[in-house]
Amino acid sequence: MSDLIYLTATEALARFADKSLSPVELLSAQIARAEATAETVNAFTHTHFDEAMDLARAAEARWTKGAPNGPLDGLAVAIKDESMIAGKPTSSGSLIMQDFVADHTSPMNQPILASGAIVHARTATPEFSCAGFTWSRLWGVTRNPWNPEFTPGGSSGGSAAALAAGTTTLATGSDIGGSIRIPASCCGLVGYKPPYGRNPDDIPFNLDFYCHTGPLARSVSDAILLQNLMSGPNPLDISTLKPKLVLPDSYPDIRGWKIALSMDLGSFAVSEDVRRNTQAAAQVFRDLGATVEEVEIGWGAEVSEACWAYLTHIFGGALSEELESHGDLMTTYCRAFAESSLSSTARDFVRSLQVAGESYKKLGPLLERYNCLICPTNALPAVRADFDPSTEGLEIEGISVRPELGWVMTTPFNMMSRCPVISVPSGFAGNGVPTGIQIVGPTYSDEVVFQAAMAYEAAQGGWFADAAGRPKLT
Repeated sequence: MSDLIYLTATEALARFADKSLSPVELLSAQIARAEATAETVNAFTHTHFDEAMDLARAAEARWTKGAPNGPLDGLAVAIKDESMIAGKPTSSGSLIMQDFVADHTSPMNQPILASGAIVHARTATPEFSCAGFTWSRLWGVTRNPWNPEFTPGGSSGGSAAALAAGTTTLATGSDIGGSIRIPASCCGLVGYKPPYGRNPDDIPFNLDFYCHTGPLARSVSDAILLQNLMSGPNPLDISTLKPKLVLPDSYPDIRGWKIALSMDLGSFAVSEDVRRNTQAAAQVFRDLGATVEEVEIGWGAEVSEACWAYLTHIFGGALSEELESHGDLMTTYCRAFAESSLSSTARDFVRSLQVAGESYKKLGPLLERYNCLICPTNALPAVRADFDPSTEGLEIEGISVRPELGWVMTTPFNMMSRCPVISVPSGFAGNGVPTGIQIVGPTYSDEVVFQAAMAYEAAQGGWFADAAGRPKLT
């Protein structure tokens, strides 16, 4: 069963087509795995297993006739429990939303459902997706399949945990401060933050340039497959770009490329495990024929401080609406985040925009000189699964960091939102938790990061390919 549940989407679809595997067989194995690991991993919130099996049987019949109903017909795609599917519950990880049933389907989910994909489950998030870990009062603690003492990351932590545990083939995420890339790194996956406007989102956060939707997957090809479905203009989202970009599924090698490397983005404390694995990843690119040079971007602590000011003002401000009427139902970390927005001013917000502009003046010219930039995804492999930044401090290599975002190196690229960024695995830390690197491309140059990621993946031999490369869950 292990080999079956860790099939990539491209492999599974090929086997559906040649009739060596049926959607029923694959989904049955994934559901069995989900039930067996539910207590340990806790990746899912609402599940729709019976309905999903009916859909799988219908897809099986279509594949038998050689007439699939869309590019993902019969394939399990777990949807993050924050976006909407008409007639289905959506909780956003909050007691406030525990009885909510959507009356519409979110624009990022429409093409997935139209592709024939089967949504067998919704994936866990921290409350209102406002943290880099995944636990809530409503659903409990979601844990990392590689080491359950640690978080799978957040806010798309349930999606990442499900993929790493083998309980779904593909999964969706959203990323306002790193919420796709953080869990991709923590769980040894591929996670893609597209440029702002590439993929549609719900209002009002479709108008927030820090906010993106995108895919999580176990391979680069799978990320491309789902990204090509999710992307494109949508009449419900004014920010979406025309025309639709369709990524190719194969690329030339990267011999002769110039790649910039930053270990700390100018101000992050970075653990020794992460540093070691990032240097090893840089050597892979050198072995592929690229020149990798360590650079100073010229950023300092002002970048992270401005990111926090922006998120506090916009995201925290949105959550503050719930404080007066539902504050008693909120988690400690969500309430603290919402309360922090009450002292934020318009001047703070404008200052964060000023820093964003000045920061790109340093990054933009660098990305003219280099094909891409690589750096760690997270400065620490992961925090504890039940970590609470509203009540605890955090240190990295003896240095105190902001407990909310000081351990992740993703948020500066939400500020640099027009840059595509993909996270790919870089190795494992001493505690068994994976680490990752970000590949950052010039603005709207999606193909650049996928070309680099695909070359890197091929050199690494892929991930999750055999028992040695999978979590040891029982």
